[in-house]
Amino acid sequence: METEERKALVLDAYDYKGAPADRAQTGGWVSAATILGIEVSERFTTMGIAVNLVTYLDNTMHQPSATSSTIVANFSGVSFLLCLLGGCVADSFLGRYWTIAIFAVIEALGACVLAISATLSHLRPPPCNPSVAIKCVKANNLQMGVFFLGLFAMALGIGGVKSSVSALGTDQFDQTDEKEKTQMEYFFNRFYFLINIGTILAVTLLVYIQDEVSRGVGYGICSAAMLMAVIVFLSRTRRYRYKKLTGSPLIQVIQVIVAAIQKRKLEFPSDLSLLYEDSSAKSKICRTDQFRWLDKATIRSDGDLGKNGSETPNPWRLSTVTRVEELKMMIRLLPIWATTIIFWCVHAQVITFSVQQAASMDRSIGKFHVPAASFSVFFIGATMITLALYDRMVMKKSRGSRGLTNLQKIGLGLAISVIAMAVAAAMEQKRLKVIRANRNTPTSTLPLTAFILIPQFAIVGIAEAFMYSGQLAFFISEAPKGMKAISNSLFLTTISFGYFVTTILVDLIKKITPGKDGGHGWLAPKINDSRLDYFYALISVLSFINLGLYLVCARWYKPNSSENAKDSDVNASHDEEKPQDVSNS
Repeated sequence: METEERKALVLDAYDYKGAPADRAQTGGWVSAATILGIEVSERFTTMGIAVNLVTYLDNTMHQPSATSSTIVANFSGVSFLLCLLGGCVADSFLGRYWTIAIFAVIEALGACVLAISATLSHLRPPPCNPSVAIKCVKANNLQMGVFFLGLFAMALGIGGVKSSVSALGTDQFDQTDEKEKTQMEYFFNRFYFLINIGTILAVTLLVYIQDEVSRGVGYGICSAAMLMAVIVFLSRTRRYRYKKLTGSPLIQVIQVIVAAIQKRKLEFPSDLSLLYEDSSAKSKICRTDQFRWLDKATIRSDGDLGKNGSETPNPWRLSTVTRVEELKMMIRLLPIWATTIIFWCVHAQVITFSVQQAASMDRSIGKFHVPAASFSVFFIGATMITLALYDRMVMKKSRGSRGLTNLQKIGLGLAISVIAMAVAAAMEQKRLKVIRANRNTPTSTLPLTAFILIPQFAIVGIAEAFMYSGQLAFFISEAPKGMKAISNSLFLTTISFGYFVTTILVDLIKKITPGKDGGHGWLAPKINDSRLDYFYALISVLSFINLGLYLVCARWYKPNSSENAKDSDVNASHDEEKPQDVSNS
C-alpha cells in the first residue's frame, strides 16, 4: 500500500501548498502547455515589436540607419543578458513560478509605455518626407527617454520570463517515470515550434496592424496579450509542480573557486578516495582528472568546519567532489558557448539591416503592399519547415538512434550561416547596381522586387532550426542537475553577446570606413549610400573562421563520463562518444 502511495507522488516536486505533488493532479502536458502559452505570448510581443522596430526608429523617430540597427541589437542583447539575472532571482529568491508571473507583468507594462509613446504626438518628432531626410527633426531627449523606458522595461521582463519558462515546463514531468520522461523528450521541439507560431503571428498580423493602422494600436495589442497570458498562467496555479529553491548556482561556483585558491599550496593525499564527499548526497559524480587544480577545494584541512562547533563544513573552505565536478562540467561547456556567439551576429542582420533593405525595395504583390518587417516570415517559416522535415525524414526513419547529435546540429547551423551571409552579400550587390542605375530618379522605392531577399532570410532560418534546438538541448542535457537553470541562461547569453558583437562591429566599421573624398563608408546614415555587401562578406568570413574554431572545440569536448552522469542529464543517460539529443525523439 505504501509503495502504491509513493508511486502516486512525485517525490522531488511539490504542489502549491508545499506538499509532495500528486502525479494525477499536477504536472503533465496540460500544465506544460499553459506555461508554453506565456512563452508564445512573450515571443508574439517581443518579435512583434523587435522586427519592426528598426523601421519605426528610421521613419518615425528619424534616427540614422546604423543607429537604428544598433538600438535594436542592443535591445535584443540586453534582453537575453538579463536572463542571467532572471535565473539567479528564480533560483535564490522568487522561484520559477513567481519569476515568470512578475516579470511577464513588467514586460506588459513596458509594451504599454511604448504604446503611449507611439500614440501621443508630443512624444514623437513631427513627420517628414523620407526623400528629404536631411530636413527631418530627430526625436529629442524626452521622446527618446520615454521610448527607452518602455523598451528596456520590456527587456527586463523578457529576461525574467525566458530564464524560467523552459525550466518550469520541464518541472511538470517526472524523469523517474518512463512515460513522463518520454513526454519530456518531445517538449523541446514542441517548445520551439509553438513559440514560432507566436512569431509568425507577430511578423504578419501584428506588423500589418502597426504599419497600416497605427503603432500605438499594435503595441497596445502586445501589452494586452501579455496580460491575458499572465491571467491564464495564474489560473492553473494549483495544478503546477514546483521545485524547492536550491540557492544560486553562481554562489556555489564562486565557493568552489575560492576554496581551491585558498588551498592551492596543499598537497593531495596519497589516497584520492579521502577527498571530501558528502555521503548523504543522492547524486554523486565521480572525480575526473581534468582541471585538477579545482580538486584542491576537496582537500580536508584545519578550519574547514563551520563556527560554533558545527559539523557542517564551511562551503567557502571545503567543497565536495560532486560540487567540484559540477563546476568542471560547466567549464567544459565554455568553448562551445564561445564559438556559438557569432551565429547570433548573423541572426541579428535578419531583423536589422535585412529589414531596412526590404524597406527600400518594391514589396507589392498585385495591389497588396507587404510590410518590410513581414519578410521575417520567410525566416521563421524556413525554421519551422526544417524542424518538421527533420523530425519526419530523419527522426522517424532512424528509430534505433536519435539522428544528429546536439554538437553536429550546432556545427551544421554554423556552416549554413556562412552560406547565408555570402548569399546576402551577393543580393546586396544586385541591389546596389539598381541604386546606381537609378541614382537620378526621384523615388524612395527602388524598381527591384524585395523578394530577391527571400534566400538570405530562408537560409538563416534553416541554420537557426539546427542551431537553436541543438544549443538548447546541449546546454540543458550537459549541465549538472543542480545548474540547469544557469546553463539555460548561459545558452541565452550566446544570443545576447551575438547582438553585442553586431553593435561592436557596426561601431568599428563606421570608424574604420568613414568614406573618402566626401563619399560614404560601409555603413552610411542612409542604407542606399552604404556598402552592406562588404559588411555581409566580412561577417561571412568571420563565421567561416569561427566554424573552424568550433570544430576544434567540439572535438575536444567530452561529456561527463562518470557512472552517475545519468543523474545530471535530462535524458538520464550519456553516451561517452556521442552526446544524447533531447530536442527530438
